[in-house]
Amino acid sequence: MSIGLSTETTEGTAQDPKVEFREGIELLRNEYPQKALAKLQFAFESDKRNAYYISFLGLAIARAQRKWDKASELCENAVQLNPKEVQFHLNLGEVYALAGQRERALYTLDQALRSFGNHARLKQARSRVEKRRAPILPFFGRDHFLNRELGRLRHRLLKSQGK
Repeated sequence: MSIGLSTETTEGTAQDPKVEFREGIELLRNEYPQKALAKLQFAFESDKRNAYYISFLGLAIARAQRKWDKASELCENAVQLNPKEVQFHLNLGEVYALAGQRERALYTLDQALRSFGNHARLKQARSRVEKRRAPILPFFGRDHFLNRELGRLRHRLLKSQGK
C-alpha cells in the first residue's frame, strides 16, 4: 500500500524506522506535516502492519495533503487493528474534523468515550470539535473582527466561570 513517496535519505545512510517514526511524530507535534509525512511514510513502508505507523501516517496525510479518503482509511484500519489504543481514536477523530465531517468526528470520539470512560484527552478533543457558538453579532459575519474579539472575550469569561 504505497502512496508514492520516496523513502531515500539525502545522505544515503540506512534509516531506523522507529527513529523515523519518533521524528515524524515530533514534526507533526510542531506543525510540520509535510516533513513528518516523509518520515512516517518510511516507517510505514518498513512495517505495513504496525497500527501506530498506519494511524500517524493517516494523520500526516490529512494535515499535509488533505487527502481525506486515504487518511481516514488508514486511521480506520489502525483502529480496527488495535481498538484499545486511545490515540488511534483521537487521530481518526482529528482526520474527520479536518475533513469537515464534524458529526462523524463527534460520533467517533463519543464511541471512544463510551469505551474508555471519561478519558481527559478524548474529552478535550471532543470539545475542540463541538459546534461553535453563534456569532455575538449575527448581522456581521463570523469572521468580522468584532465577532472574533467579542467571541474571544465571551470564551474567556465562560472559561473563568467554569462553563
